Amino acid sequence: MKLVRVYADTSVFGGCFDDEFSEDSKFFFGQVKKGEFILVISQTTLRELKKAPENIRRVLADVPPQHLEVIEDDPEINTLRDAYLKAGVVGSASQEDAEHIAAASVAEVDMVISWNFKHIVHFEKISGYQAVNILNGYRSIRIFSPKEVIKYET
Repeated sequence: MKLVRVYADTSVFGGCFDDEFSEDSKFFFGQVKKGEFILVISQTTLRELKKAPENIRRVLADVPPQHLEVIEDDPEINTLRDAYLKAGVVGSASQEDAEHIAAASVAEVDMVISWNFKHIVHFEKISGYQAVNILNGYRSIRIFSPKEVIKYET
């Protein structure tokens, strides 16, 4: 069975220590550790995590390497990021948010998860990212909050 490749932006890591998002973020990372998902991150994520407190960085350190995929920097990611900015999907102040979506799109992940409801998990932003992807020859990107993708026991 092919595992679902899920790109998590930095907000999901920080969510482990946020009262509102902690339960779902920890549950997601628990499922990654059990091998129910492949966690995909980018160099953008790694750069942001370097600036984060130790407890947030430790979340990544606890992910087994066999359940982790790291996307390397690539000019194709920058080109797609710039296309999002040029199209006005997000403004220049949200360049890193656009870079997360570009990395995930170029890597053809199955979905992106984020707690960023302003610049990523928002119906207008998702539509914008999808339109730019299609216009540039990429597949439509699926974007959710972690709450929407964790697998609940039945």
